[in-house]
Amino acid sequence: MKIYAPWEKAFKKVSTPFEHFIHAQTTTGIILMVTTLIALILANTPLADAYIHLFHTKISIYIGSWSLSHSVHHWINDGLMAFFFFMVGLEIKREVLVGELSNIKIAILPILAAIGGMVLPALIYLAINNGTEGSNGWGIPMATDIAFAISALVLLGKRVSTSLVTFLVALAIVDDLGAVVVIALFYTDTINLLPLSLAFASFLVLVSFNRFGIHTILPYFLMGTIMWLFMLESGVHATIAGVIAAMTIPSIPKYAPVDFSKHTANLLEEYDSYPVATDHTMHEQQKAILQNIKDKIDAVGTPSLRLEHSLHLPVSLLVIPLFALANAGIAIDFSSIGKIIFEPISLGIMLGLVVGKVLGIAGVAFLAIKLGIAKLPEGSTMNQIFGVAFLGGIGFTMSIFVADLAFIGNESFIFQAKVGILAASLFAGLFGFLWLRFVANKATD
Repeated sequence: MKIYAPWEKAFKKVSTPFEHFIHAQTTTGIILMVTTLIALILANTPLADAYIHLFHTKISIYIGSWSLSHSVHHWINDGLMAFFFFMVGLEIKREVLVGELSNIKIAILPILAAIGGMVLPALIYLAINNGTEGSNGWGIPMATDIAFAISALVLLGKRVSTSLVTFLVALAIVDDLGAVVVIALFYTDTINLLPLSLAFASFLVLVSFNRFGIHTILPYFLMGTIMWLFMLESGVHATIAGVIAAMTIPSIPKYAPVDFSKHTANLLEEYDSYPVATDHTMHEQQKAILQNIKDKIDAVGTPSLRLEHSLHLPVSLLVIPLFALANAGIAIDFSSIGKIIFEPISLGIMLGLVVGKVLGIAGVAFLAIKLGIAKLPEGSTMNQIFGVAFLGGIGFTMSIFVADLAFIGNESFIFQAKVGILAASLFAGLFGFLWLRFVANKATD
């Protein structure tokens, strides 16, 4: 008999897009954990110099007199991470159109909790770093790492209700949207109007593709790449192009589901009308029918959903691990780690991600419920919301990303930020998991 790991057993019968999303985030979280450990090991062994040299190696592209030259680290953070942000854009769009954020009565609690969980950490950070060189890092503790947070919750299995998982997903999606807005508006130093105008023109072309009913992916990919290049030259962080491009991908099927069922049944009946050959080879007309059915399956699905499913694996297995390897490797000097933790930047991030996230998420949720603005997720308790608020303090991916933008060129500040992010994320994740596992009780029916 096959033995399933907890997350495999919980999702071996998944069928809905939401369940596929949860399963993919769980897988991403586990892979992210492993690659983070590898990066930390590499940075603290004799391989550290080779590790650093690898990610500072230049990769250049030349087309005639035009060239694009960046380090491997830069290509990962500005190039590959555009695919991660494209996935974020698709997830946000799905949640708003058909997911938990499409029903305001259900969405109001995670929306308010997410806003509280973004504003309060930023205020705590600024209270500690106001007037210092590190004040620009206020956006770092605002972020929640959706993959790590959901992984911890899913591994609890039946101890938490499905509605609580849904609450965390909706909260994290709103949090991601907030992070994208912060990056676009506040972490852009200089803006070059010509490439930004060309990027906007590229966006309009993508919108026109959508409006003309183009469901083929290739045109969107080519124009999205062009928009990314213009965004790279504009001064606005290039990964934002991924989110913007995702918003233009069609979310309406080209073929009505009712018609699909009827026509497919007719095609299958025609397929069965051909006699089975003695050597079990397929009749040429049967091959044509199967191709017709495949085309109809593609047409009844939406490009956005197909892309979300097909990109989860490469993003989980390639983009996120490479980002962790390139960014999570910090050389830890245990003799001075106590001093680093109490530096204003590290301390501001840790208090923001732990205290700020918990008070912001759980506090705002409590007030919203008490005031009658929202209600608890079905089958959940405030005790569990408190535990989920701690999981919201796992910043990691987005926090590290913002730290690199906030302190460009200042390795000392980036190091302090990463120490704070890793320490806070580890504490918040472990405490939140243990609280939900041993302290919080599921509501009784």
